[in-house]
Amino acid sequence: MYATRVTRHVSAPPEAVYRALLDPDALAAWRVPAGMTARVHAFEAREGGEFRISLTYDDASGAGKSGEHTDTYRGHFARLVPDALVVEVFAFESLDAALRSTMTLTTKLTASGDGTDVEMLHEGVPDAVPREDNELGTRTALDNLARLVGEGRSPEAE
Repeated sequence: MYATRVTRHVSAPPEAVYRALLDPDALAAWRVPAGMTARVHAFEAREGGEFRISLTYDDASGAGKSGEHTDTYRGHFARLVPDALVVEVFAFESLDAALRSTMTLTTKLTASGDGTDVEMLHEGVPDAVPREDNELGTRTALDNLARLVGEGRSPEAE
């Protein structure tokens, strides 16, 4: 297992970014890598609230972790601090034990200049998920978020 950290400045206040993190329609629009479509099956935006989300490859040649062309994950919100922090704990629905480990995604929002610095720390990512894919998917999602809530600056990965 490994961890990735991706940051991006978004030209929107923390309140607007936080709303986009907890709105299932907004989430389906921004937190999806290029070449995939998101579907939110369940979403309770409260501490302890559960969610279930599927990402389906637009191209039928994309191999999914949960099904032929789909990555489905489920989990819960472990911690919510309004306008500052969202901590999610989740796992892929998969028959492959190498993909089923529990992951934690911590999204931290910090007011900065004309907007918000958004940091996404993804811990416990299964080694079966290529690090480059995880980082690219996160950068793409943050670019989508920036377009949704306001234009931002170039992403940075650590």
